[in-house]
Amino acid sequence: MSAELLAPAMFLSLVVILLAGFPVAFSLAAVAGVFGAIGIGTGHFKASYLLAMTLRLQGTFFNDNLLAIPLLVFMGMILERAGLAEDMFEALHRLFGRTPAGLAYAVIVVGAVLSAVTGFVSAAVIALGLIAMPAMLRAGYDHRLAAGAVAAGGTLAQVMPPSLVLIVLAEQLEVSLVEIYRGALLPALMLIGVYLAYIFILTLRRPGLAPPAAGGSVDSTRLSLWRDAAMAAGLPIGLVVLVLLSIYFGVATPGEGGAIGVTGALLLALVKRRLTVRRLHDALMAAGILCSCVTFLLFGASFFTLVFRGFDGHVWIEELFKHLPAGQTGFLIVLNIAIFLLAFFLDFFEIAFIVLPLIGPIARAMGVDMAWLAVLLAVNLQTSFMHPPFGIALYNLRSVTPRAVATTSIYWGAVPFVVLQLLMVGVLIAAPQLVIQSKPAPIDASKITIDLPPPDDP
Repeated sequence: MSAELLAPAMFLSLVVILLAGFPVAFSLAAVAGVFGAIGIGTGHFKASYLLAMTLRLQGTFFNDNLLAIPLLVFMGMILERAGLAEDMFEALHRLFGRTPAGLAYAVIVVGAVLSAVTGFVSAAVIALGLIAMPAMLRAGYDHRLAAGAVAAGGTLAQVMPPSLVLIVLAEQLEVSLVEIYRGALLPALMLIGVYLAYIFILTLRRPGLAPPAAGGSVDSTRLSLWRDAAMAAGLPIGLVVLVLLSIYFGVATPGEGGAIGVTGALLLALVKRRLTVRRLHDALMAAGILCSCVTFLLFGASFFTLVFRGFDGHVWIEELFKHLPAGQTGFLIVLNIAIFLLAFFLDFFEIAFIVLPLIGPIARAMGVDMAWLAVLLAVNLQTSFMHPPFGIALYNLRSVTPRAVATTSIYWGAVPFVVLQLLMVGVLIAAPQLVIQSKPAPIDASKITIDLPPPDDP
């Protein structure tokens, strides 16, 4: 096999193996190992090149961004098992339950806070499904609207800092995590506002889809209900804000910020008297399993990328994108369409660890701001959790939803929110200033003059 064909053959072999259903992490390593051996045997690949893998593994363990993942996940698991979501939803239920679509608004708000706390989509969707779906169904909500609101609220974990997804994107695209957190905050808030506006407009035209809930706040004053809601949501929001501010202003590294979050979560669970040995064990196990999966995926993807670049695969990828029209804008549009289509078959981690290391250098060479690209892809990849029929968030929701709700209702309920996410991608492409922070103009050294006083006459 010629050297020019090894990189395309390696990529296509990986696609076939993944579509066959083999585990992703081990598929990446196996394909890299087989093609590395073929390359060494045919003289197209230097065996000494593989020694760089040891340095990559060492860099993984010393990477401060990746160190934040287990800590932030552990923080979220503690707060989830401490009953955070139940307290918030109950308080918002009492406050907004008698308002048309009030429970749907509560689901989006709780989903946003829970997403920021857990940083993990499946945990947020399952928690919302267990807590909110029964209340919405009892209130007579349309099944599609209820399912769509729960799925959309849970998948905000993709873009709400401090998100696990944003950490992975920062690592794969080699960009500052602080820049991504700053850039993602406004689009995340805009997405929440778009969801709430859609629910408001839909239920204003068709109020029967989300009738007011029965019961609720007869014996409570409005002020006390607002106070209860502020207390239920204020503590976890305050913890998240504390973590983000410590990272934003350079007081703590991402790993240290995660440690601050874990300490605060433990104290909050103790104050609520909900920190038991069993819950702590469950939180540790859940965080450990998730982080182990991410670590194996990262190792496999690193090995695959190393061998792929050894065959000049990055040059082949660059050639594919070289003739796109409209320059940078055309590249971003085609890339986002390709990522959206890939998300029908691959989940976020597969795309992040396989595709992004290949297109990152191309985007950088075209002058694309990498923080902007990371936020764009985070919003786009949010659809990978929601679009039917393969979205993992829909499977998570199906597993905790009563059988009275048809699977097709869950699918159709997610579609409008997927459309809203894609519209947000278009807005971010058209208005990069929503993400990109203003930077000082570069200084032209050739225009700098330094006037020195004349020398004194002897």
